[in-house]
Amino acid sequence: MEEKIEKFVEFVNESENIVFFGGAGVSTESGIPDFRSKDGLYNQKYKYPPEQMLSHTFFMNHTEDFYEFYKEKLNSLKYEPNITHIRLAELEKKGKLKAVITQNIDGLHQKAGSKNVLELHGSVLRNYCMNCGKFYSAEKVFGEDDEKIPKCECGGIIKPDVVLYEEGLDDSIIYKSIYAIQNADMLIVAGTSLTVQPASSLIRYYKGNKLVLINRDATIYDEIANLVINESLGKVFGKLNIV
Repeated sequence: MEEKIEKFVEFVNESENIVFFGGAGVSTESGIPDFRSKDGLYNQKYKYPPEQMLSHTFFMNHTEDFYEFYKEKLNSLKYEPNITHIRLAELEKKGKLKAVITQNIDGLHQKAGSKNVLELHGSVLRNYCMNCGKFYSAEKVFGEDDEKIPKCECGGIIKPDVVLYEEGLDDSIIYKSIYAIQNADMLIVAGTSLTVQPASSLIRYYKGNKLVLINRDATIYDEIANLVINESLGKVFGKLNIV
């Protein structure tokens, strides 16, 4: 395993156009639960299945129940970036990392200092009134007031700017992600099971010879990778010495 991590560091050192593609596993070391592991949100017991509660239909028809779950389970304001977020921000500042493509909605990449973050599934940090379009901060939504359903000053319901089930991804984010991956000389895919479409299929656009998959478990894309590391992200990124 150490030899693989050394190879990863070697790849990073010799690359000048790196793109990072990450999933829930990037933030688990910050304390945020993932979705599909045995301890993840989708394997816990609730009044309704989590996949149903995180759907557009459920948000529209059971808004109060949606927000009860959302505020309890998806509030990322209390969490801090971990070593992976920090190292990625440092790589970007150095000019080697050109884009972070993330399936996460927690905003921790930005909190660590990353600037070019392409959020495939939106962000809890942005929220908007469904009536007038006014934007609100996450503090408004996750606040400690008695408002079970966050409301705009115009009276409209505030919706998180996250992609719920039954909703489509932002085409502009998809195009930017494809462009970044096509032009990358190194693609790091980490902390994702690569089972969620269409996001996972994006790595097919990479045509280079430094595709690195870092995940605790095997993925269906392991066979096309140039390097597979089944180890914690913290251990791998902790080996990067960025000056």
